[in-house]
Amino acid sequence: METSLPRVHPRAHAPARRLRRGCLVLLAAGLLISGCSSASSSSDVAMAELPRATPKELTSYYGQKLRWRECGVPGFECATMKAPLHYDKPDAGDVKLAVSRKRATGKPRGGEAERAGAKGESAARERRAADTRGVADAKGGPGRGAGRDREAGGGRLGSLLVNPGGPGGSAIGYLQAYAALGYPEAVRARYDMVAIDPRGVARSEPVTCMDDRRMDTYTQTDITPDDRRETDRLATTYKRFAKGCEQRSGKVLGHVSTVESARDMDILRAALGDERLTYVGASYGTFLGATYAGLFPDRVGRLVLDGAMDPSLTSREMNRDQTEGFETAFQSFARDCVRERDCPLGRKSAADAGNRLKKFFATLDRTPVPAGDTGPGGGGRELGEALATTGVIAAMYDEAAWPELRDALTSAMKDKDGSALLALSDSYYERDGDGKYSNLMFANAAVNCLDLPPSFSSPDEVRKSLPDFEKASPVFGEGLAWSALNCTYWPVKATGKPQRIEAKGAAPIIVTGTTRDPATPYRWAQALASQLSSGRLLTYEGDGHTAYGRGSDCVDETINTYLLEGRAPKTDKRCK
Repeated sequence: METSLPRVHPRAHAPARRLRRGCLVLLAAGLLISGCSSASSSSDVAMAELPRATPKELTSYYGQKLRWRECGVPGFECATMKAPLHYDKPDAGDVKLAVSRKRATGKPRGGEAERAGAKGESAARERRAADTRGVADAKGGPGRGAGRDREAGGGRLGSLLVNPGGPGGSAIGYLQAYAALGYPEAVRARYDMVAIDPRGVARSEPVTCMDDRRMDTYTQTDITPDDRRETDRLATTYKRFAKGCEQRSGKVLGHVSTVESARDMDILRAALGDERLTYVGASYGTFLGATYAGLFPDRVGRLVLDGAMDPSLTSREMNRDQTEGFETAFQSFARDCVRERDCPLGRKSAADAGNRLKKFFATLDRTPVPAGDTGPGGGGRELGEALATTGVIAAMYDEAAWPELRDALTSAMKDKDGSALLALSDSYYERDGDGKYSNLMFANAAVNCLDLPPSFSSPDEVRKSLPDFEKASPVFGEGLAWSALNCTYWPVKATGKPQRIEAKGAAPIIVTGTTRDPATPYRWAQALASQLSSGRLLTYEGDGHTAYGRGSDCVDETINTYLLEGRAPKTDKRCK
């Protein structure tokens, strides 16, 4: 059962490429407060930027020096950064945030820079020219130390922050497992690769809500209640989850919003000595990056927002759009599947394949199948409808997972062996072989429920909305509608609201959208690019979640040129 669907970069969580502990997951939204009128329409209110001068009460945070140390992963350094728990009340205490980096490797081997879009000396000159617009503040403010360590002729360009999404995905895990190793060599040569786990996530005072045994129960709860008794059981499950978060997470639970995390990134930017923020954010990371741009447009350097979200939408609109996105992705999978001889959903048509899958889910609702889950911490779980639905959704994030999904469905539907589909579900929830969960889903709910009011005020509202959600997705609509009930019982009132983000005066920002993206529908990228005063839409015609580093030379060259030369497309661009 999803608390809300995570949106995470597929390189952080790739079910088809041998699932590994510590990789990130997928992600969604499910948010809005009881009776709130914004649940029915998106916002035309624009986010206001913060004052350019650093407030005196924050200068100690902006002036802090990070103490880097080895952290057990060869080539990486780690540090702890302090930020105010409550930005409006800085004397209310601190949060400690984990940071990691891998130093720029130096000039790449011959030809690498050119292939990645670098132009040597001109790139350094362009970057220095752009940096002259940076803001110099009071001692310890944003302008401190900017430009140091830069070399002419293809030298260091500064720091490149990365975030894979979530909310709840570990940026440090993504950095150490993929970004600092898998980004183009020319990019890694010119930038210190940096990540900060947002507050409440992984190594940064993580939100916790349940022990592993209770999480197993939580993920198996029926998300398509057939009667009042099952509906009450689902509501009780959400209430227990929320209560557990309140009891276990203490003071931090009310201070894990995206706005607060964006402000944390500005403190990190200053502590790293950069006048402007250079950043690649994927999935939910695009909302984090866009929020930064809205708050600090004058400090925007080179921002890439890949798999973009639309910040003007209400929670219910996001959930409904994402439901449609997963249907689009499933139809693409189904069209591919029915062409294969071994397709477990038949070979008639994609529509028929969807009907067969929905019937299979209904069968599992009545009679789960064995999943061979007898290992440490396994608890003898079976594959029921909730876990099977999550397993299928997990495979929608990356088309490379489709063969694995076909095999998993074949085993479950024909051989009554749910182990492979259960493994996909476990990867989604970041549950390891010992039955231990990361804090992904806890942080996911905590951030989402604070960023926007809940989608529904009651189970009755969900039931009334079912026709709309089932129209968006005959296969997933019912389950995803009920999953959006999770924030209804949240113990902390939402502090955010839907807002357009314009970031007037910001440097060019590349906004990337994939036409058949399941988790962040393409129209969200179109919407964000049109809102941002300097947005440039980069379209990838394809399947899967996000676009950078997924095989399109056109996409990769455009982004690499931007990161290394500072040249964004003058107009919107389309790639295959």
